[in-house]
Amino acid sequence: MIPALMPTYNRADLAFERGEGAYLWTDDGRRFLDFGAGIATSSLGHGHPHLTRVIAEQAAKIIHTSNLYRVPQAERLAARHVAASFADSVFFCNSGAEANEGMVKAVRKYHAENGHPERFGMICFEGAFHGRTLGMLSATGNAKYLAGFGPPVEGFSHVPFGNMNAVRDAIGPGTGGIMIEPVQGEGGVRPAELRFLRDLRDVCDEYGLLLALDEVQTGMGRSGKLWAHQWAGIEPDVMSSAKGIGGGFPLGAILAKEAVAKYLKPGTHGTTYGGGPLACAAGNAVLDVVLEPGFLDQVDRVARHLWRGLLGLAERHPQVVEGVQGAGLLLGIKLRPDVLNTDMQAAAVREGLLTVAAGMNVLRVAPPLIITEAEADEAVDLLGRACLALTPGRAAAAE
Repeated sequence: MIPALMPTYNRADLAFERGEGAYLWTDDGRRFLDFGAGIATSSLGHGHPHLTRVIAEQAAKIIHTSNLYRVPQAERLAARHVAASFADSVFFCNSGAEANEGMVKAVRKYHAENGHPERFGMICFEGAFHGRTLGMLSATGNAKYLAGFGPPVEGFSHVPFGNMNAVRDAIGPGTGGIMIEPVQGEGGVRPAELRFLRDLRDVCDEYGLLLALDEVQTGMGRSGKLWAHQWAGIEPDVMSSAKGIGGGFPLGAILAKEAVAKYLKPGTHGTTYGGGPLACAAGNAVLDVVLEPGFLDQVDRVARHLWRGLLGLAERHPQVVEGVQGAGLLLGIKLRPDVLNTDMQAAAVREGLLTVAAGMNVLRVAPPLIITEAEADEAVDLLGRACLALTPGRAAAAE
């Protein structure tokens, strides 16, 4: 008989009662080091005193009013995001998939309002993941995710990740934009080369396309800069964000330049919950911390320390680990073909470490941004024990 909670997930048999910083405790008292952060979402970790206080105070005042009225918390959060980014205007929603849907709508609306409604096509990339709505499944292009849901939504083409010749070949009279994650998270924690991102900016300018960046997973400091595209020294025309911007509270956003945002007028786009007082209070609390002087420098410093630790792990366990990839605190451990990432994930859980499986047989490491070097070292040690457990004949050298 089907359970009351629809069985759409393969859930681990773990239920967490409380959290503090980078640690979680189950309802039976076991402690875990959380290097999954709710799939790169709990950016400030668990029980962060400022975030939890702001949420509690706002919840005691007012939770929801709808967008029929002004929302001062959203106005303040939008102004702060504009001041800290390329954007001139921000639309708030509830999730990454919703932000990506709105981003694609913004691209299509831009071209339609400028006399080219036929330019609704988006060039996307193999290995991408943009969400689970019908539109974003089509943008993702993964046949496994699309199976059983009818024909894909029209307007999305896919080319190899990092292949500029393929991008140019795909541009046609119906192309309106290019949509890309600076680091493919679900697709194997594969970072785009900075030169490739710059080339995409150039080709968009050359052909009058809009560059649409999906920073749902890479944004809000995860790369060591506020936005991952800043490492390439470029600006998109429109960008999606979610996950870490609410610190664990559901919040998504579309950030856009005025040339794009001005066409999303009343009646063209909307959401009931998006940009509500409670969500935007959480978003402001996250910005309070992330924009504090020295915070992003600390993220970058700890991320480089963790990177070095994972490279050492790969050297010590060549029968298990093939390599390390990613950027900032979104890192991937590429495993040998005979070691499944789900097995490695389970082995890490047995040692007291939470991680997240990704595509291409990669184990994703995406801890809260507030971790210390000592916690990074602890994670590497726990991963080493997991590697030993999965080493054929347990022949690997001791840690």
